Amino acid sequence: MLYLIGLGLGDAKDITVKGLEVVKRCNRVYLESYTSVLTVGKEALEEFYGRKLILADREEVEQNADNILKDADLSDVAFLVVGDPFGATTHSDLVLRAAKRGIPYRVIHNASIMNAVGCCGLQLYNFGETVSIVFWTDTWRPESFFDKVKKNRQNGMHTLCLLDIKVKEQSLENLIKGRKIFEPPRFMSVNQAAQQLLEIVQNQRIRGEEPVISEETLCVGLARVGAEDQKIAACTLQQMCTVDLGGPLHSLIITGGSMHPLEIEMLNQFSISEDTSESKSIDGL
Repeated sequence: MLYLIGLGLGDAKDITVKGLEVVKRCNRVYLESYTSVLTVGKEALEEFYGRKLILADREEVEQNADNILKDADLSDVAFLVVGDPFGATTHSDLVLRAAKRGIPYRVIHNASIMNAVGCCGLQLYNFGETVSIVFWTDTWRPESFFDKVKKNRQNGMHTLCLLDIKVKEQSLENLIKGRKIFEPPRFMSVNQAAQQLLEIVQNQRIRGEEPVISEETLCVGLARVGAEDQKIAACTLQQMCTVDLGGPLHSLIITGGSMHPLEIEMLNQFSISEDTSESKSIDGL
């Protein structure tokens, strides 16, 4: 049996009882290490689970999936995913590969940012399509995701923005030369995401378009959701460029414009004043 097990969002203890029972009896246990990360490292997980973990990076999962599936029809293999197993589409591919080989599989779900984002007080029913914001480079500055933000805003829906992480990435030069030299890990902050969004807004104005968001659009920044040091800040997009939420992982919400009174009341708990960083009424934004 192939088991896909969600680890939740915080630390080693967020795994479900059912998931932990499976991990303890599997012959091999893989830890997917590139779509997200926990606030604790591999060693902390191994200590709590009582099992050695095999790190599975992007190359292993997407190009060498046969290694993970090897003998999974004869013994139990676990594939651990931060959040929920289906938070990333690449894991559906692993399931399809297993099915084609006649390997039975089972999914043990857990909390993911897709539902835990409700901690800020915005109602999950009021979210539209989720988008991903990637690190821009000198030659690659995609704006296509902004069409989904526009559609969500026009429908009065909030947009959850998942922010880029770069783990075990190679520079273009090392990739071309086939050198297995990897760049240091990078995790996009809400500040970087806000700055890129503001640049898109400016680009649209230059092209004579009317952006659906502006510097004054209310946004919500979230950091380390599910961890004890979780942080949330509600402020304008302009203010979000300088808000300090600490270490990764960060997510950003662009609100849908009109909000339910309960949403406004909840966000007031996390509102940030531009000058003092003290609480400020959302109505004043």
